[in-house]
Amino acid sequence: MKRLALALLLGSAPLSATAADLVMVEQEGCIYCAQWDKEISHIYPKTEQGERAPLRRVQLRDLPDDIEFTSRPVFTPTFVLVENGKELGRMEGYAGDEFFWFVLGKLLDEHGIEADSDS
Repeated sequence: MKRLALALLLGSAPLSATAADLVMVEQEGCIYCAQWDKEISHIYPKTEQGERAPLRRVQLRDLPDDIEFTSRPVFTPTFVLVENGKELGRMEGYAGDEFFWFVLGKLLDEHGIEADSDS
């Protein structure tokens, strides 16, 4: 909020993108979703990546109307980087923690997603 107020005061655009979420599309019985839960879910909110794109979980068969996906997710888990309701990028599947963190870092960096300084 401080950055937005400063940007409005100075008459310029906000200094960084901060309205992003990482949407996890999952479904009951998905073994890779369960593996992600076991390895990542408990630490994700405490990480820099979790600050940059907080996690939002949705069900594959009940996708929310407030997200504009570039294509309907088919596989679970699918992790979709969303900003202002629009998909920026995605990773399909879960191949382990090292691959997850690497690809997520690239997605966040490519789209200039930074942590909200007010968090």
